[in-house]
Amino acid sequence: MVERQRLRFRWLTKSLYAIVRLAPDAAVPEWATRGEFTSVSRTPDELSIVCPIENLPADVSSPHRWICLKLEGPFSFSQTGVLLSFIEPLSSTGIPIFAISTFDTDYVLVQEEYAGMAIGALQEAGHELSPRDNSSRKLIE
Repeated sequence: MVERQRLRFRWLTKSLYAIVRLAPDAAVPEWATRGEFTSVSRTPDELSIVCPIENLPADVSSPHRWICLKLEGPFSFSQTGVLLSFIEPLSSTGIPIFAISTFDTDYVLVQEEYAGMAIGALQEAGHELSPRDNSSRKLIE
């Protein structure tokens, strides 16, 4: 069995995030592309948007509020098991996630009510919250 990688990650604390689903043929709305982190994915079945929750117009809702954790990459495409190493401790403690991969790294969104439990599980698994100060601690408690 391969040993789990120990990764550094940051909590993007400027915002909470929303995940919304629009019709597959919907135009990408302007509000979906503003903020420190956004993601827009289109498939034949849907248009998925992840964006800061404050971007949502009044007629669009998200059933959950999410925190966003960014793995400190970049990671080579030949490097295997990166995302698995990070989400396995969350899965084993029953924490639901929404993962997004980019060219350089991975982002893992966790429902706000699981934030403290998620950070604890990740640190217990050997992952390091960066920076090593307590600036995000106030959001957990």
